[in-house]
Amino acid sequence: MKNNKYQVLSPDGFAIEWNKTHYTSRKEAVEAYSKWAERYKSQGYYSSAKHGRIYISDLYDYCQFTIIN
Repeated sequence: MKNNKYQVLSPDGFAIEWNKTHYTSRKEAVEAYSKWAERYKSQGYYSSAKHGRIYISDLYDYCQFTIIN
């Protein structure tokens, strides 16, 4: 059985961590997303080149969570 790897991409299509391209579990990926999103909480939005301002409450929906083999 293959071990799946999980990838989290920002709304602009970049890995959310510059030094890590994938995670070994869905839980680890979601925790990394939460930590990443926390950085934008004080300003209230994520500034996307593709989508403009994305409010924190909507940010999860704009990110891509994918399984890679």
